[in-house]
Amino acid sequence: MYFAALLARTEDGWEASDTELDDVETLSDLTDLAREASVDEDTVLVYIEQEDAWFGVVRVDGEEDPRIYVSDASSAARSSYGEILLTDELLGREPGADDEIAALEELVDLDGTEDGEPEEAGAGDVDAAATEPDLDHDPDAVPAGPLGELGILADLGLSEKDLLTLRTDALVEIADALGAAEVLEAVR
Repeated sequence: MYFAALLARTEDGWEASDTELDDVETLSDLTDLAREASVDEDTVLVYIEQEDAWFGVVRVDGEEDPRIYVSDASSAARSSYGEILLTDELLGREPGADDEIAALEELVDLDGTEDGEPEEAGAGDVDAAATEPDLDHDPDAVPAGPLGELGILADLGLSEKDLLTLRTDALVEIADALGAAEVLEAVR
C-alpha cells in the first residue's frame, strides 16, 4: 500500500494535497506533477511511502533538477514507485549502463564455438572457477539503507541527522518540521 502527498510552499505557508501516482512512470513525470502544483516556481516536495518499508522525498525548486532522498534503497528497488526514484545518477551508474552491460555480458559468453567449430578439450582449458562471475561485486546491486541527498530538507528545518532517524510515520515528522502538520492532517 502506497501513500503519496505533495507539499507546495506558497506566500502563506504550505499547501498539502494527496496525489495519485497512477499516471507517473518516470522521474520526469513526477517532476512535472510537482511543477504543476508549484506556486510561482517555489519549492514542492513529493512524498511517497510504502507501508513502513521505505519512503522517498523528491524536492523540486522551480526549473532546477529534482533532488531525491530514499530511506531504504534496496526496499524501494522492489517497488514500482521506488524504481522511479532510483535513477542511474542516484545509484552512481552511467546513464544507459544497463543496456551496455547486457550487450557486454552477451559477448563474454562467446567461447569461439559460435561458428560451429567443435569445442576441443585440452591443455588450453581455463579453470572453471576462474571464469565464474564475481558475485560479491554486482554492478546492478542497489545498496541497503538511505540513498540520495541527505541535506534535501536541511534549509527547511529538518537536519540530515533527523532525516536519517525517520522510519515510520516520516511524513508527519517532516510536515511538523516544515510547519505544515495542520495542512497535511487536513488531506490525510
